[in-house]
Amino acid sequence: MMRIPTKDEILAWISDNPTKTNKRDIARAFGIKGAARIDLKRLLKELESEGHLQKRKHSYRDPDRLPPVSVLQIMAPSEDGDLYARPLEWISDSPEPKVLFVARESDPALGEGDRILARLSEVSGEAHQYEARLIRRIGTNPHRILGVFRKGAEGGRVLPIEKGSDKEWRVTPGASLSAKDGELVEAEQAGPKNRMGLPSARIISRLGDPTAPKAVSLIAIHQHGIPDDFPDDVVAESDNAKPVPLGKREDLRDLPLITIDPTDARDRDDACYAHADDDPKNKGGHVVWVAIADVAHYVTPGSALDCEARKRGNSTYFPDRVVPMLPDHLSGDLCSLHEGVPRACMAVRMVLDSSGHKISHRFTRGLMKSVASLHYHEVQTAIDGDANEKTEALVEPVLKPLYAAYEATKKARAERQPLDLDLPERRVVISDDGKVASVNFYERLDAHRLIEEFMVLANVAAAEELIKKRQPLIFRVHEEPSPEKLDSLREVAQASGLTLAKGQVLKTAHLNRLLKEAEGTDQDELINMATLRSMTQAYYAPENFGHFGLALRAYAHFTSPIRRYADLVVHRAIIRAHGWGDDGLTDADVQNLAETGTHISETERRSMMAERDTTDRYLAAYLSERVGTEFPGRISGIARFGAFVRLDETGADGLIPVRTLGREFFHFDAEEQTLTGEHSGLKLGIGTRVLVRLSEAAPVTGGLLLELVEVAGKALPRGQAGGRGSYKGRATNRSQKKSAKIKKKVARKRRG
Repeated sequence: MMRIPTKDEILAWISDNPTKTNKRDIARAFGIKGAARIDLKRLLKELESEGHLQKRKHSYRDPDRLPPVSVLQIMAPSEDGDLYARPLEWISDSPEPKVLFVARESDPALGEGDRILARLSEVSGEAHQYEARLIRRIGTNPHRILGVFRKGAEGGRVLPIEKGSDKEWRVTPGASLSAKDGELVEAEQAGPKNRMGLPSARIISRLGDPTAPKAVSLIAIHQHGIPDDFPDDVVAESDNAKPVPLGKREDLRDLPLITIDPTDARDRDDACYAHADDDPKNKGGHVVWVAIADVAHYVTPGSALDCEARKRGNSTYFPDRVVPMLPDHLSGDLCSLHEGVPRACMAVRMVLDSSGHKISHRFTRGLMKSVASLHYHEVQTAIDGDANEKTEALVEPVLKPLYAAYEATKKARAERQPLDLDLPERRVVISDDGKVASVNFYERLDAHRLIEEFMVLANVAAAEELIKKRQPLIFRVHEEPSPEKLDSLREVAQASGLTLAKGQVLKTAHLNRLLKEAEGTDQDELINMATLRSMTQAYYAPENFGHFGLALRAYAHFTSPIRRYADLVVHRAIIRAHGWGDDGLTDADVQNLAETGTHISETERRSMMAERDTTDRYLAAYLSERVGTEFPGRISGIARFGAFVRLDETGADGLIPVRTLGREFFHFDAEEQTLTGEHSGLKLGIGTRVLVRLSEAAPVTGGLLLELVEVAGKALPRGQAGGRGSYKGRATNRSQKKSAKIKKKVARKRRG
C-alpha cells in the first residue's frame, strides 16, 4: 500500500523546495499516484485550515515565510544608508519579516515608495530575515497609459486616448519628462494606487505629435484593447523558468535541424531537416523532421502564464513592434530554437513517398539543438549557387535534401489543388525615428514555400494523430463559400468574359481554373480580389469541418505555439494522447474547447484589425508628403458613396467620393458593383484601371481621399469635374418646373 507522508514531512519538503509547491510537485516528490492523491489533498486542506500552509492559486506555501519571488516596497534608507523593503503580501499573524535590499552595480537607483519584483534568500544570524536581489523594478512591468499630456501649474495630467477610459492620471512635478502640452506620451503608474483622488503616473516616453508615425501602433494597441503589459505574477513565472534537461525525452541533438525565418524574426519556433528515405520499399521517398518549441512544458494549464496567453490568444505584429503572447524570457529565449543551444521540442517525423504524399508519421517529445539560424534570402541564395560562409557547409548535407523533399511535395500539392490566390503582401519598413522608410511587397521565394509546405504537412499530421487517438482538440476550420457569395463571384467572372461552372460540388480546382484563365489579363487582379472576398473567414473550433482553402479534410495548428494559443492547445492534446506528462490537456480544458475556440478566433480578428489599421495609418503618413501627386491604381471596391482604389505603388486603399465624380447623378448597382453616370455613361467597376490624384491623407484615421483623373487610360470628359452640381441641378430643375406649374394654375384661375 502506498505510504502517505506525515504533515511534518510535507511541511519540511515545502520548506526545502519553495519553488515547487503545487499539489502535483508534492505528489511527485512522495510518489503519490491515483486514488492516494485524494488523501494528499485532504492533508493539505487540513494544514491550510490549521494555518500551517497558505494556498495561493494552485500552490501551497508556509504563511510565515515569503515566497522566493516577491513584490516588495522600498522603505526610507536607514541611518546607515541601507535600503530595506517590506513585502506587499503578508497575511500571517506573525511579525512582518525584515528584508534587506542588496543592490548590484548595474541596478537602477531606487527610492522610498518604489515597488520591485525581487528574488529572496533567507539568512540567519542577521538583524534581517531575508536579502533581496532585484529582478525588475515594477516600473519596467507596470500598468501603462497612453494619452495626451496636459500641462498644469503643478506637473500636469495624462488624458488616456483609450476608448471608454475617462480616468485622468496626475503627473507630479519632476515626473513629466519635460513633456509639452498636447504631446502624446506613454506613462506608467508611479507608486501604489491612491484610494482617494487621481492615480499618479510618471511619463516614461514622449511620443510627440499624436499624429506622428511613431505613435501609430501604440494607438492601435489601445484602441483595440490588446493587452501590452504582463502582470507581475506572469513575469515572475516566466523568470523562474529554466532550460529543460534531457530526462525521458528523445535525444534529437544529433539531427542537423535548422531554422529558416525572416531577417527580422523575433522568435524561432520551428526547425526542419530532411533526408532521403533509406527504406528500399519507398524508393525515391523522403523523411522530413519538423521540430517545434515545447511551449507546453513552460506554460502549464491554469498557471498565470496560461491565463495570460489565453487572454491574448496570439501575438500581434506591427511594422515597428510586436505585442507577444508570452513574455520575452520565454518567447525570445527559452522557447526560441536558437542556434547551438539545446531546446525542448515537440517533433514529428514524416515519411513521404516520391510524389510527396505523407505515408506515415511519428510524434515525439525531444531535446534538439539547431545547427544554424538562417533567413529565407540567404537559404535561397545558397541553393542558387551563391552560398556565404555560414551556408556553404550546409548546402550538400542539409539544404539540398530539404529542397529535394520540397520538390516532391509540390507534386502532391498540384494534385491536391489548394486555392492559389496571387495577392502580394505589403511590407512597411520603419526607420529608427519611427517614420516609414519604404513600402514594398514581400518577395516570394522557394525558401518561403518550402517552409510553408512542411508546416502544412506537420499541421495535417497533428490533426490526423489526434483524430486517430480519439483526443479532443481545436481544429483550424475554413468552410466553403456560401451560395450567395459564389453567385456574386460568378457574376464578376461573367462580366469579365470568364466562366465559373455551376451545378456541381465546388472544389478549389474550379476556382484555380478561373484564376488561371484570368492570369495575365486586365481582369487578373479583379478575379483574385473577387475570389478572396467570396471566401469565408477561417476560425478555431473543436468540430472538424475541414479546410476548404487548403483542400484538406482535417487541419490543426501545431507549428507556432510561441505566438498562437491554438497551437499550445494542440501540443497539450498530443501530450495527453501519448501520456508524456501531467502538463497535457486537462479535463477542464476539454470542457472549454468550444469557448476557447471562439475566444481565440476573436483575438485573431482583433489583431488583424489592429495590424490593418496600423498599416493604413503608416501609409497615410507616408503619403501625406505627396498630396497632389498622381498615382495609377485599380478600383478595388464600389459603394453608393464612392469608389475605392488600390494604388499600385504602395497597395494603399483610398476613396474617390461620389460627390467628386462630376456634375451628374451616378447610379449605384449593388449586384454588378458599378457606378454609372446618368448622362456621360461613365462606368466604374471593380478592376477598372484608373489614374488618380491624392487630395488628402489623414494619418490619424489612415484615410486617403482621391480625385479621378483618367479611366482606362482615357481622360475624363470635359466638365466632368466638380462636386455636387448634379444634385443641385436636379433640385433646381424640379423647383423651376414646380414654379412654372403654379404660374400656369394661377393664370388659368384668373382667366376663369
